[in-house]
Amino acid sequence: MKTADLCDSFPDRVAVARPVLRDFGGAKSFHGAIATVQCFEDNSLVRKALEGDGRGRVLVVDGGGSMRRALLGDQLAALGVRNQWSGVVINGCIRDSAVIATLPFGVKALGTHPRKSEKKNRGKAGLPVYFAEVEFRPGEWLYADEDGIVVAREVLEAG
Repeated sequence: MKTADLCDSFPDRVAVARPVLRDFGGAKSFHGAIATVQCFEDNSLVRKALEGDGRGRVLVVDGGGSMRRALLGDQLAALGVRNQWSGVVINGCIRDSAVIATLPFGVKALGTHPRKSEKKNRGKAGLPVYFAEVEFRPGEWLYADEDGIVVAREVLEAG
């Protein structure tokens, strides 16, 4: 499903994220029900989420826009692939971008940073998060491709 087609077919039923995130994963198009993590420079809850069953889901991580540490690297991306997550959307940075680009996994983030995150189990999961001028609520649907990210309250199919 192309985001442009969804915007054309459902202009009043989708929210469009401001185009501040870049593509890093091997899967440029992905979609699924939203699961959320809110954390700052600590990816402990990102790991915990990706360890769970991700079938039909996308993990949305609000890292507070930090450009000082990576919240996802190749090991966590590979974990997401193993547990069948469609992808992750991160308001923050990733690392190991060359390896992540080879994985069948959608990854959108602000940029890259070589420094790993802290591991202090700080953050919250399962709450609505807001960035890129969109509120991401658990259970709503996220659609992402080369043109951007759209969010809808329900599953949409463009005709």
